Amino acid sequence: MRPAGVYNRRAFFRREADKGKRLQKLKRWARALKQDILVLYFAYQDPRVPWFARLLTLCLVAYALSPIDLIPDFIPVLGYLDDLILVPLGVFLMLKLIPQPVIDDCRVKAQARLGEAKPKNWVAAGLIITVWIVLTLWVGYSLMRLKGSP
Repeated sequence: MRPAGVYNRRAFFRREADKGKRLQKLKRWARALKQDILVLYFAYQDPRVPWFARLLTLCLVAYALSPIDLIPDFIPVLGYLDDLILVPLGVFLMLKLIPQPVIDDCRVKAQARLGEAKPKNWVAAGLIITVWIVLTLWVGYSLMRLKGSP
């Protein structure tokens, strides 16, 4: 039996190697998600995609490519909830709604485009900013009415 302050070096390095493997797996998952968002970006433009899938894909891609989040990241837990759960879940569902031949064609386009800069959706950013401004004004107005000020 080892004394209390002595640790097993082999177990320590095994744990560190496991952390490295998990990090590499997470990086691969993030790259795949980035590629899938580009696939959906191209799929939205394809006329073979049904209208309801195009509409939902447009909303998801606009949100994912928007430089501004609907829920800011500085809000604890909720700020990262959309990035870690909602966007990947939406990508998964949209990939199921779009026909497989369209997905295959769009994957080829996305792989060619991955080396370039990520497209930005400034319209979606403007919409999100507008939502936050309206929400702020509404809260301010509501607070003023509660105080009894005109």
